[in-house]
Amino acid sequence: MMHDDLDEDAPIFAIAVAAELSGMHPQTLRQYDRLGLVVAARTQGGSRRYSLRHVQQLREVARMSSDGMGLPAIARILELEDRVRELHLRVRDLEDRMRSELERRPGARVFAAGSTGAVVTLRHGTRMRRATEVVLWRPRQSIAPADAPAVTDAAADAEDEV
Repeated sequence: MMHDDLDEDAPIFAIAVAAELSGMHPQTLRQYDRLGLVVAARTQGGSRRYSLRHVQQLREVARMSSDGMGLPAIARILELEDRVRELHLRVRDLEDRMRSELERRPGARVFAAGSTGAVVTLRHGTRMRRATEVVLWRPRQSIAPADAPAVTDAAADAEDEV
């Protein structure tokens, strides 16, 4: 069977076909659906429809169950596998978007900090002039405990001059 042209998530199999493909009894599929283990899509009439991914999951459930795993552990594994799959798809989408952005605007995404601290966009291969001065930042007002005397800006400036 060619899987390249088929959508693995398309709900196309009736319960009897999915049961046959997975090597299980239809009642087992119904039970797994009720437990939330492998949840089938529903038609407007309420009939269950299974996808190729569902059939693969059912086969995996049968394998893990025959290895002695309990249904709660199997459910957790399936949940984590779904999450990993979602994250892979998200990463692929972000990589595609990044690649597309880089193709549209090559070199426009290089940034540096200017002398005032502002973000400056640079062309690829351009360097910022290196600043040699050192700037010390000190907050104007400090938050002091309620019982401590407040330090004003004038008092702080006077302390700096000492």
